[in-house]
Amino acid sequence: MDKSLINLSPAELAAKCINQTNKPVFLTGKAGTGKTTFLRKIIEHTHKNAIIVAPTGIAAINAGGVTIHSQFGVPFGCFIPDSSYKIENTNTKINTPYTMVKHLNMRDQKRKLLQELELLIIDEVSMLRADLLDTIDFVLKSIRRQQHKPFGGVQVLFIGDLMQLPPVVKEEEWNVLRNYYSSIYFFDAQVLRSEKPVYIELDKIYRQSDNTFIDLLNNLRNNKVTQANIDLLNSYYKPNFDVTSALNTITLTTHNNKADTLNRSALQELKGKSYFFSANIDGEFNEYAYPVESYLELKLGAQIMFIKNDVSGKQQYFNGKIGVVSSLSDKEIEIDFKDGTKPFLLEHYQWKNIKYELNPITNEIDETEIGTFIQYPIKLAWAITVHKSQGLTFEKLF
Repeated sequence: MDKSLINLSPAELAAKCINQTNKPVFLTGKAGTGKTTFLRKIIEHTHKNAIIVAPTGIAAINAGGVTIHSQFGVPFGCFIPDSSYKIENTNTKINTPYTMVKHLNMRDQKRKLLQELELLIIDEVSMLRADLLDTIDFVLKSIRRQQHKPFGGVQVLFIGDLMQLPPVVKEEEWNVLRNYYSSIYFFDAQVLRSEKPVYIELDKIYRQSDNTFIDLLNNLRNNKVTQANIDLLNSYYKPNFDVTSALNTITLTTHNNKADTLNRSALQELKGKSYFFSANIDGEFNEYAYPVESYLELKLGAQIMFIKNDVSGKQQYFNGKIGVVSSLSDKEIEIDFKDGTKPFLLEHYQWKNIKYELNPITNEIDETEIGTFIQYPIKLAWAITVHKSQGLTFEKLF
């Protein structure tokens, strides 16, 4: 081993692998270990032509990238990595290398961009299906005409936490895919059989500092719960807990409609006038990728949750922090955390919808802003689904 690598932090090691090698890298880590921060820094400082993609629209917007399907022109459905596969009449949409060739009618601009691409960053890879990754491999090999190199010679950085949301696959799809894949997870894609990604785990948690709590979370995560862990959890159990009068408490549910119903009901029970705040949407921004409600209803006393970290440098809030609307007007929203800190006026947040274009002069990949979504970075927070709570930090749960 290179002695210069011994004292490097995981983030430094990952940056070195990306900037000085062409090996695929899988960067992982628990919630709060800095995966998003690393992503932002690598885009700012790498010398390579890079783009960011993600499996879903919301994940792509949050990562500052685009969806996999839009960037690579991928049709929806399963991908069978076998040109000889005979597609039969079925309710399952199936693509093969043979049929995919028909879908590669990319504009010259996008084709040239992929030809100049050096680093592909895929965020939220826990949701990335193995067959979708093989589709990306097929497209890049075809466009770049480098059939014997994984991803046509493009380096790939996978970022995500496999303990979070899994890939979605229907039973009828898996009945076909199981003949080609050991599992539906990205690491079982055929393209990775010849060269496994370098595994790097960010291990320092920045979001919590209580070691007892961190140890408890780690044991729960790794299915190694001890009796001491159980006793500690039970000590916080309150059978007569009144959630309606509890401050900064959020209810975890299993379905979106239940969370929405609880939030609407709690808001209606508050006395006083409703105030409505419309998002300012400019240019192209798919409604299915809206990061928060485009039409936000609030009342004085409403319990809200931040869905972004404070980027102002003031560190007034973080993703998942719960507060209360303490003052409200048509133009101002004041938030109080009821923890002794001073209430503050909420500011708008801007999300960008971008596309990648190749600069014809420099041959570098540029980000072009095609749309913006400006709204307050909050949502009602009396209830939230388990899936949407992943990666967030709550002080009190019901």
